[in-house]
Amino acid sequence: MSVLSPSPSTSLLTRARQEPAFAAFWVLRLGFVVLPLLMGLDKFTNLLTDWPGYLAPWMVALLPVSAQTAMYVIGVIEIVAGIAVALRPRLAAWVVAAWLAGIIVNLLTYSGFYDVALRDVGLLVAAIALGLLSRTYDRPQVEAGA
Repeated sequence: MSVLSPSPSTSLLTRARQEPAFAAFWVLRLGFVVLPLLMGLDKFTNLLTDWPGYLAPWMVALLPVSAQTAMYVIGVIEIVAGIAVALRPRLAAWVVAAWLAGIIVNLLTYSGFYDVALRDVGLLVAAIALGLLSRTYDRPQVEAGA
Protein backbone atom coordinates (compact mmCIF):
# COMPACT_ATOMS: atom_id res chain seq x y z
CA MET A 1 0.00 0.00 0.00
CA SER A 2 1.39 3.41 -0.99
CA VAL A 3 1.48 6.22 1.57
CA LEU A 4 -0.15 8.59 -0.91
CA SER A 5 -2.80 6.26 -2.30
CA PRO A 6 -4.26 3.89 0.29
CA SER A 7 -6.81 1.31 -0.64
CA PRO A 8 -10.35 2.76 -0.47
CA SER A 9 -11.36 -0.15 1.76
CA THR A 10 -8.65 0.61 4.35
CA SER A 11 -10.16 2.05 7.51
CA LEU A 12 -8.59 5.02 9.26
CA LEU A 13 -7.78 2.90 12.33
CA THR A 14 -6.23 0.09 10.27
CA ARG A 15 -4.10 2.55 8.34
CA ALA A 16 -3.00 4.23 11.57
CA ARG A 17 -1.90 0.86 12.94
CA GLN A 18 0.06 0.12 9.76
CA GLU A 19 1.63 3.57 9.25
CA PRO A 20 3.12 5.26 12.33
CA ALA A 21 3.52 8.58 10.48
CA PHE A 22 -0.16 8.53 9.53
CA ALA A 23 -1.06 7.83 13.17
CA ALA A 24 1.17 10.72 14.28
CA PHE A 25 -0.58 13.01 11.79
CA TRP A 26 -3.98 12.13 13.28
CA VAL A 27 -2.82 12.43 16.89
CA LEU A 28 -1.44 15.90 16.19
CA ARG A 29 -4.46 16.90 14.12
CA LEU A 30 -6.94 15.87 16.81
CA GLY A 31 -4.85 17.52 19.50
CA PHE A 32 -4.70 20.80 17.59
CA VAL A 33 -8.47 20.68 17.06
CA VAL A 34 -9.54 19.84 20.61
CA LEU A 35 -7.02 21.88 22.62
CA PRO A 36 -7.49 25.24 20.85
CA LEU A 37 -11.26 24.78 21.07
CA LEU A 38 -11.07 24.14 24.81
CA MET A 39 -8.54 26.91 25.48
CA GLY A 40 -10.52 29.33 23.32
CA LEU A 41 -13.73 28.59 25.19
CA ASP A 42 -11.94 28.98 28.51
CA LYS A 43 -10.93 32.54 27.58
CA PHE A 44 -14.61 33.39 28.16
CA THR A 45 -14.89 31.67 31.54
CA ASN A 46 -11.38 31.82 33.07
CA LEU A 47 -12.04 28.47 34.74
CA LEU A 48 -8.53 27.13 34.17
CA THR A 49 -6.64 30.31 35.01
CA ASP A 50 -6.77 34.10 34.97
CA TRP A 51 -5.96 34.50 31.27
CA PRO A 52 -5.53 38.30 31.27
CA GLY A 53 -2.67 37.79 33.72
CA TYR A 54 -0.65 36.13 30.97
CA LEU A 55 -0.43 39.28 28.87
CA ALA A 56 2.86 41.10 29.23
CA PRO A 57 2.36 44.59 30.72
CA TRP A 58 3.80 46.25 27.60
CA MET A 59 1.15 44.48 25.51
CA VAL A 60 -1.66 45.54 27.84
CA ALA A 61 -0.41 49.14 27.53
CA LEU A 62 -0.71 48.92 23.73
CA LEU A 63 -4.25 47.55 23.78
CA PRO A 64 -7.17 49.84 22.97
CA VAL A 65 -9.37 47.54 25.09
CA SER A 66 -9.11 45.81 28.45
CA ALA A 67 -6.98 42.71 28.86
CA GLN A 68 -10.14 40.63 29.37
CA THR A 69 -11.66 41.94 26.14
CA ALA A 70 -8.40 41.04 24.39
CA MET A 71 -8.76 37.53 25.81
CA TYR A 72 -12.25 37.29 24.32
CA VAL A 73 -10.75 38.12 20.90
CA ILE A 74 -7.94 35.63 21.50
CA GLY A 75 -10.52 33.01 22.47
CA VAL A 76 -12.37 33.49 19.20
CA ILE A 77 -9.10 33.23 17.26
CA GLU A 78 -8.22 29.99 19.06
CA ILE A 79 -11.65 28.51 18.34
CA VAL A 80 -11.32 29.43 14.66
CA ALA A 81 -7.82 27.91 14.63
CA GLY A 82 -9.15 24.63 16.02
CA ILE A 83 -11.89 24.51 13.39
CA ALA A 84 -9.37 25.38 10.67
CA VAL A 85 -7.10 22.50 11.70
CA ALA A 86 -10.10 20.17 11.51
CA LEU A 87 -10.90 21.34 7.98
CA ARG A 88 -7.53 22.20 6.43
CA PRO A 89 -4.56 21.10 8.54
CA ARG A 90 -2.15 21.61 5.64
CA LEU A 91 -2.55 25.40 5.94
CA ALA A 92 -3.90 25.79 9.47
CA ALA A 93 -0.93 24.05 11.11
CA TRP A 94 1.33 26.89 9.92
CA VAL A 95 -1.13 29.52 11.13
CA VAL A 96 -1.18 27.82 14.55
CA ALA A 97 2.63 27.69 14.55
CA ALA A 98 2.80 31.44 13.87
CA TRP A 99 0.21 32.07 16.59
CA LEU A 100 2.26 30.06 19.06
CA ALA A 101 5.40 31.99 18.10
CA GLY A 102 3.55 35.19 19.02
CA ILE A 103 2.48 33.74 22.35
CA ILE A 104 6.09 32.71 23.03
CA VAL A 105 7.35 36.24 22.34
CA ASN A 106 4.74 37.63 24.73
CA LEU A 107 5.72 35.18 27.47
CA LEU A 108 9.46 35.67 27.05
CA THR A 109 9.02 39.40 27.58
CA TYR A 110 7.14 38.85 30.84
CA SER A 111 9.29 37.65 33.73
CA GLY A 112 7.91 34.64 35.55
CA PHE A 113 6.39 32.87 32.55
CA TYR A 114 9.48 31.23 31.05
CA ASP A 115 8.21 27.75 31.95
CA VAL A 116 4.98 28.37 30.05
CA ALA A 117 6.97 29.76 27.12
CA LEU A 118 9.04 26.57 27.06
CA ARG A 119 5.87 24.48 26.99
CA ASP A 120 4.63 26.58 24.08
CA VAL A 121 7.90 25.97 22.22
CA GLY A 122 7.01 22.27 22.44
CA LEU A 123 3.56 23.02 21.02
CA LEU A 124 5.19 25.09 18.27
CA VAL A 125 7.40 22.12 17.33
CA ALA A 126 4.31 19.88 17.29
CA ALA A 127 2.43 22.34 15.05
CA ILE A 128 5.38 22.37 12.64
CA ALA A 129 5.38 18.56 12.64
CA LEU A 130 1.65 18.61 11.82
CA GLY A 131 2.30 21.02 8.97
CA LEU A 132 5.02 18.80 7.57
CA LEU A 133 2.97 15.61 7.93
CA SER A 134 0.03 17.39 6.29
CA ARG A 135 2.07 17.72 3.11
CA THR A 136 1.68 13.95 2.76
CA TYR A 137 -1.58 13.14 4.53
CA ASP A 138 -3.73 16.19 3.70
CA ARG A 139 -2.93 16.49 0.04
CA PRO A 140 -5.32 18.52 -2.12
CA GLN A 141 -7.87 16.34 -3.88
CA VAL A 142 -7.41 16.23 -7.66
CA GLU A 143 -10.65 15.82 -9.52
CA ALA A 144 -10.89 13.10 -12.13
CA GLY A 145 -10.12 14.38 -15.61
CA ALA A 146 -8.43 17.57 -14.35
